[in-house]
Amino acid sequence: MLTIRKATSGDVLDAWDIRRTSVLAGCAGYYPEASLSAWVNGSPTDKWVSVVERDFYVAVDEGLVVGTGMLTPASGQVDAIFVRPSHMGRGIGRKMLQFLEALARDHGVVSMRLDATLNAVPFYRYCGWSGDSTSTYRTSRGLELACVPMTKRVALP
Repeated sequence: MLTIRKATSGDVLDAWDIRRTSVLAGCAGYYPEASLSAWVNGSPTDKWVSVVERDFYVAVDEGLVVGTGMLTPASGQVDAIFVRPSHMGRGIGRKMLQFLEALARDHGVVSMRLDATLNAVPFYRYCGWSGDSTSTYRTSRGLELACVPMTKRVALP
């Protein structure tokens, strides 16, 4: 059974690996291989570790961390929706988004936003997000990637 919980320091390496393998598997064919490698290769920085410990949630299936996601309630920004490639297509990303939407609702957020990689746009549209224009996402390492800014209104209780 899939559960979603707050990430801990013990989840940092799993989260890093899921991010790396998810990007390499999901974004292949949408971005140059060199750009993807520059985006995800290397090891976690201290800043990244602190973000995981402070803001990440993880999806766990039978004791294995299989997905990640984060919400910054102050801005309604959703980031780091990544699913282990061996577990893609099982609804884990959708369940993480539903979890983050409930979390946003609990924090009084009325509109959520994210920057979707080109390969993920159809998935987010399926999950009720909207956005059509292409923009540029700048990674923490300074790499620029095409993305689609998307939004979703939060249904308040």
